[in-house]
Amino acid sequence: MIRHIVLFRLAATDEVQRRDDAHGIAERLQALETQIPGIVSIRVDRDLGLVDGHWDVALVSEHDDNAALEAYQVHPAHKEVAAYIGTVITDRAVVDYSV
Repeated sequence: MIRHIVLFRLAATDEVQRRDDAHGIAERLQALETQIPGIVSIRVDRDLGLVDGHWDVALVSEHDDNAALEAYQVHPAHKEVAAYIGTVITDRAVVDYSV
């Protein structure tokens, strides 16, 4: 199994907008779990905001294997979500590893 972790920095400075954008990311990404084969689980959470400098939103997903992760990344539903995310973030970091 492959664990895929993505961290996002939100672009908005207004707290209400940041909350809405984080919710929008979570809602869209979590919906992919039932749309794309090979996804074992997807979880998206917002940072607690207790420490300056932390990333704002974290995605942790698990996929059957590397082929499933690759299929997820090119799936049209994922590409649509990624396009939305690109409009509300300034940066992202990614780590994939075997579990």
